[in-house]
Amino acid sequence: MPIRLRPTAPMAPNAILVGDPGRALLLAQELLEKPKMSNHARGLWGYTGRTPAGDGLTIQATGIGGPSAAIVLTDLAELGARQVVRVGTCTAFGAEAQPGELLLIEAARATAGSAASFGFAADDTVSPDKPLSERLGVELETEAREAIVASHDTLPVDAARAGGAAAADMQTLAVFARAKALEIAAAAILVVAEAEGHELLDDEQLGLTAVRAGKAAARALSNPQVEG
Repeated sequence: MPIRLRPTAPMAPNAILVGDPGRALLLAQELLEKPKMSNHARGLWGYTGRTPAGDGLTIQATGIGGPSAAIVLTDLAELGARQVVRVGTCTAFGAEAQPGELLLIEAARATAGSAASFGFAADDTVSPDKPLSERLGVELETEAREAIVASHDTLPVDAARAGGAAAADMQTLAVFARAKALEIAAAAILVVAEAEGHELLDDEQLGLTAVRAGKAAARALSNPQVEG
C-alpha cells in the first residue's frame, strides 16, 4: 500500500493529473458520472468513476512542484495506473501567446534543481509517450498548438531562463521522467494562465479551459486494452 495516497475506493488504470485539488474536484464533477472520492490524504484530493462513455477514470491532484507530482505518480503506478495525462497551467512567452490558449507538450526541458534527481542535466529534454500524445492531439484538433515547456522548481520564470521554450511550468518534466521510469504512458496539455503583456487568466475562464482540456484527455485515455 502506498504511504502517500490512501485510497478509499478502487483506482482506474487511466488518470488525469492536476496540481490543484479544487481543479481535481471540478474535473471530477464535469467528466465523471457519480464520482467517488478515492483519496483525501495530505490534501491530495482524488476522484474515481466512469465517464459518460463508460470508461474508468481517476482524477488526482498532485500538489505543487515536480517532486510532489513524481511521488503521487509513483503511488498511482503502484495502485495500477498505466496511462496519465497532466492537465496543468503554464506561463507562456512571446507576443503571440494568449491567456486561455492550450499547449500540447511535445517535450519538457530540464532546468537546474530537482531535474537532476530524475537523471536530467540542464537543457536535457524528455518527450511524452508518442501514441498517447498523438491521440490527445487528435482529440484537441485545432484547439491546441504543440510546444516545448521548461520545467522549473520556482515560478515566475522569465523567457531567458526558459532557454527558448514556449512556456514554463513546475511539473511536466517530472511527470514525463517518472512515467518513463515506471514504464507507464504520459502526456500533457497545459493551459496558458499567464502571458507577457496580458492580465492573468481569471479563475472562471481557467476552469472552463481546464474542463475542455480534461474532456480531450479523457477521450485520449480511453483504450480498451487498459480499461478497468
